[in-house]
This record gives sequence, C-alpha cells and structure tokens, in this order.
Amino acid sequence: MGTEIERKFLVHGDEWRAGATAKPIRQGYLHASKGMSIRVRRTGEHAYLTVKGTQVGATRAEYEYEIPVDDAEDMLDALCQPPLIEKVRYTLQNDGDTWEVDVFGGENAGLIVAEVELDSEDQSVTLPDWIGPEVTNDPRYLNANLSKTPYSRWSQIVAGDV
Repeated sequence: MGTEIERKFLVHGDEWRAGATAKPIRQGYLHASKGMSIRVRRTGEHAYLTVKGTQVGATRAEYEYEIPVDDAEDMLDALCQPPLIEKVRYTLQNDGDTWEVDVFGGENAGLIVAEVELDSEDQSVTLPDWIGPEVTNDPRYLNANLSKTPYSRWSQIVAGDV
C-alpha cells in the first residue's frame, strides 16, 4: 500500500524563498468525501491521478499514477468541480529535510502552507524559523477541502461549519 506521512504548517515571513525552486500546480477533484479523494493534478509537463484515503494523525493511504497531460487538462476543465486549486509549489532543503511551500492563488490567495514528508510519524524534524502554527490535523487545510471551501470564504462561515 502507498502511504503518505506528512506534517503541515502555516508559514510566516519570506526567508524560505532563498534557494527554493518553483513549480506551478493546477489541480481539481473528481471526488472528495470525508474518507477519500480522487485528484487530478497538472504540474509542468506532467500530470497525475491520485487517490488518497482517510487521514489518521499525519498518515494516510496514497496512490499516484502519471497520466497524459491532455487527459488531465480535459478532466480539470470538464469533470472537476470548481474552483480548482491553483498554487505555486516551492521546494527547498532545511537541515536534511525536503520542505514544500505552497503559495495559493485564485480563491485560496493569501494562504501559504509548508509540508514536510516523513518516514514515520515519530520522526524528528527541525522546524525552520519561518514555520508558523502546525495545521496537520486541521481538515480545513486539506486541498480537497480548500476546493470545497476556499480560504477566501472562511470569514463568511460560522465556526464549526467547515
């Protein structure tokens, strides 16, 4: 079984930008429920279909398959529910760990989230100075939920509705 173990944090400041490489990402969801999501993602000259299971702690099942870019574009335009997730992913190294910082655009503009993938949930990670509060267990920050309830709409929602 494919497994993803990651911790997710909010970001403050711009220090992380030094030495980071950027890739635009466009993604949408064919299905997203509390227990599973099926995502289409275009990043550069590659595209992927990804199935993710329920998150337990920082772990969840993940299966990812490369698909033709034209197929991904067709699915994003015709089958995925709007709004699509638009972001630029920056990749950088810190103390031996690979960090991905997502700067969201579109209806999620203003949100910046950093993720670090781990080999185990109890793996020690040195948090860079630019890391803010941890949001690993806050479902609002899952991309599947950001596609349903974008960051720009959060102030319009009564606490507990998300």
